[in-house]
Amino acid sequence: MTVPQQTRRPVDPGRGAGDVVHLRRAGVSLLLAVVDDGLPVVLHWGGDLGPLSGPELAGLATALRRPVRRGAADGRPVGPVPEHTHAWFGLPGVSGHRAGQDWSPRFTRTGLRVVDEAATAPASVTVTGRDERAALELEITLELDQAGLVRLRAGLRNLAPAEPYQLDGLLVTLPVPPQADELLDLTGRWCRERVPQRRPLTVGTWLREGRRGKPGLDATLLLVAGTSGFGFRSGEVWGLHVGWSGNHRSYVERTPEGETVLGGGELLLPGEMTLAPGERYRTPWVYGSYGRGLDEMSGRFHAHLRRAVSPQRRARPVVVNTWEAVYFDHRPERLFALADAAARVGAERFVLDDGWFRGRRTDRAGLGDWYVDPDVWPDGLHPLVRHVRRLGMEFGLWVEPEMVNPDSDLARDHPDWLLGTGGRLPRPSRWQQVLDLANPEAYAYVLDRLDALLREYDIAYLKWDHNRDLLDAGRPPAGRPAVHAQTRAVYRLLDTLRQRHPRLQIESCASGGGRVDLGILARTDRIWASDCLDALERQSIQRWTQLLLPPELVGSHVGKPRSHHTGRTHSLAFRAGTALFASFGIEWDISAISPEEERELAGWVAVYKRYRDLVHGGTVVRADHPDPSLWVHGVVAPDRVEALFALVGVETGTFSSPGAVRLPGLDPERRYTVRPIMPEQTTAVLAATPPWLADGGVRLSGRVLGTAGLQAPPLRPGELVLLHLDDLD
Repeated sequence: MTVPQQTRRPVDPGRGAGDVVHLRRAGVSLLLAVVDDGLPVVLHWGGDLGPLSGPELAGLATALRRPVRRGAADGRPVGPVPEHTHAWFGLPGVSGHRAGQDWSPRFTRTGLRVVDEAATAPASVTVTGRDERAALELEITLELDQAGLVRLRAGLRNLAPAEPYQLDGLLVTLPVPPQADELLDLTGRWCRERVPQRRPLTVGTWLREGRRGKPGLDATLLLVAGTSGFGFRSGEVWGLHVGWSGNHRSYVERTPEGETVLGGGELLLPGEMTLAPGERYRTPWVYGSYGRGLDEMSGRFHAHLRRAVSPQRRARPVVVNTWEAVYFDHRPERLFALADAAARVGAERFVLDDGWFRGRRTDRAGLGDWYVDPDVWPDGLHPLVRHVRRLGMEFGLWVEPEMVNPDSDLARDHPDWLLGTGGRLPRPSRWQQVLDLANPEAYAYVLDRLDALLREYDIAYLKWDHNRDLLDAGRPPAGRPAVHAQTRAVYRLLDTLRQRHPRLQIESCASGGGRVDLGILARTDRIWASDCLDALERQSIQRWTQLLLPPELVGSHVGKPRSHHTGRTHSLAFRAGTALFASFGIEWDISAISPEEERELAGWVAVYKRYRDLVHGGTVVRADHPDPSLWVHGVVAPDRVEALFALVGVETGTFSSPGAVRLPGLDPERRYTVRPIMPEQTTAVLAATPPWLADGGVRLSGRVLGTAGLQAPPLRPGELVLLHLDDLD
């Protein structure tokens, strides 16, 4: 039996070995087959197979079935939740036991429901199965959205009437074909997030675990398998992301039998998840994206996030953040002067960073005491908020609600509210410990304090930080593992605040880019990509962060000329041109800059506002240029009538000229006028200027620009050229 398109009905859960489900969206096919009375398997996830008739689907399912080799177990293809019982000798989907029993379940299918109504809406398959002997019920949901992005999750229920079930792990997987023979993932550290690393895909397991209580600065973000040498515009790639803000696992596994899967889920600590009778655990959503090149793979994530996060949000305002401008110096007169300068350059939001609350003169004290410090602000924050609002800007505030300094009234009054195990506090980090938000009293305190601040002051924005890792994160007094409960409590806290204050926007920050995932982005409006404002470092950080996130969800600020973290000095044009391709802001004491610098900065703010809708609504493209010293990236409007590109010098080149650069993603039949933005500031600093750039631009077709390209100027590290393209004469 085949399940046709445009169907919404339950499918017979019987033994029909020919049952096939084919879902298609936006150039992607997801093909599932029922091969016996067990759970369905995914036969194909990748390029669109086209409209297939019933006989063709049945024939394809037969054509893709593997023979059983002599001496091998009579197994079956691996499913979305791999089962050891079916001769899968890799990582099992379900890991757990009931007092040493029921550790290798075999699920019999009890239901299969397909929803596939229109190509403009997601299609889904929901499968249920039971192991009556093990007293377990499994539910698997797979969705294919209108952009071709797959997401899946599983739920396990303990059906035993009296006995608990110790769940050690529940993972979901998607298959990858043998053509994928190379891996890409990311690592990093503080102020050096999103560092790419590549390796061959061979037999065995490449496992990336996050045990920091958040994804971490070294998080893989995406685990990508692809054909050899794949790039942004070339090759086939299959990427996986775990949408969870706590401990997690991402892995790729290739067996000697020739099967390969990308998999992931939550990482459960020992004893963390014991299912009581009737209780169910559900995995976070795990996302899979297929593409011809990394850009197409990224585009599916971008489209999903723009539907999920962006529709109810207005244009991303120009932010002035006080941190690297004043640090802990919160003298009102200095902040008033900074706000005045912010308004003059065209800022739209003023964010008061760390240092405003009781006892907070350094980062060693006060965290957790969420009351405005009367020694600095005897009239509260009202004078500053009123001043900012009169200048026409929104007001934002920094908080770090999940952490506490031991040197705080909160920690002294409630030492039992701090996470720890073994009868001890975890080793200190940044003079912080972690507040147990799964404790109802601690949760109520934080919620009440944040809610009170939001009710008392006209606060449009919270910069929500999370600076330390969760080490020895146990719930007192017994010290049982608490990362799962802590993550759920944070989600609930964010959801409650958003419900009470619908206009509130929240930025997810975690020592910079330490909590970047689709779980936190279901509840926040942007992420802070890194604490490092060095624009050269930011070029790389943004390049790879935007492998998952569209530009408007990635905060990027213009810092001071000499970087606080690297000591490098960059021009304002390079710093601003870098921040332009993100959610733009300023983090610099602009109250003390020269009139010339202020005029130039105001000009860049105007450029951002002019192209904001394009950058935040267009398709992100990156060229595969052979010279590693030059990066080419841009954004093309959805209708392809307009585009914005940057040519960026990131290192010293081997050759005196990088040659011609191709501008991808354009309409090949459309003719574009290519012009430099702010040419008097761009060309004046170049070592050599190509004739077309010296002449102020050129007019060529999208086919020519994408195939032959333009001669690029030789750029030193820390130089860039911005190009605007439109089809106007």
